[in-house]
Amino acid sequence: MKAGEDRSLILAAGEGTRMHSPLPKVLHAVDGRPMLSWVLDAARAAGVARHVVVVGFGASEVEAAVAAPDVAFVLQRERLGTGHAVMEARPHLDGFAGTLLVLAGDTPLLTAETLRALLAAHRERGASATILSARFPDPAGYGRIVRGADGRVLRIVEELDATEAEYAITEINTGTYAFRAPDLLRALGGLRADNAKGEYYLTDTIGILIGDGRRVDALVAEDHRETIGVNTREGLAEAEALLRARRKAVGGRGA
Repeated sequence: MKAGEDRSLILAAGEGTRMHSPLPKVLHAVDGRPMLSWVLDAARAAGVARHVVVVGFGASEVEAAVAAPDVAFVLQRERLGTGHAVMEARPHLDGFAGTLLVLAGDTPLLTAETLRALLAAHRERGASATILSARFPDPAGYGRIVRGADGRVLRIVEELDATEAEYAITEINTGTYAFRAPDLLRALGGLRADNAKGEYYLTDTIGILIGDGRRVDALVAEDHRETIGVNTREGLAEAEALLRARRKAVGGRGA
């Protein structure tokens, strides 16, 4: 395996209680295929060579559904947040000096084109981390991207912590990132679970990198709808409708 090739880390450990189903969340189907399969295929089509999937609830089912020679699995026995999920994957990242694409397994509408654009922007700008952001007509519930006068990312602020001016920001964090892997691994060492949930948040690595003087950027997705995570059965239906509309718009040439 080449030291500098791109890899993806896909977070797929969640139960998805709002689905009201014993099936692991990422295995719920959109257009006849598990959500996780759509995410993996988008990463592959973007040119990513190797993939690590973090599993938890229904681990054996998830592994059986997407097993492939280019996929490795990590079991997150205790689900202590997104940062913890990445910590559990460290054995697969030690010594890796390339770009790590961090994805959520419940974002089946993400396209290879968007992921390629994210990777290209990350390299061109020489960033330690590049966030895929999106401009939502209604950003309620999402962390906001706060930029400086030069356009660089200053921080991600959670909605409950936002000032009135920050609350009005419509650019949000989608939870999809490109990281320079060694910088991410160092930042993981600074994570703390001193919050109400007692969890380690991957978003905190952004503040750590910025505090260390590292460059963090954000690329705005062209269509905010492709970044939406699916959490309910209604969301599944909406994702399927959007996927079909996309296919129709491109004349049936695929998503």
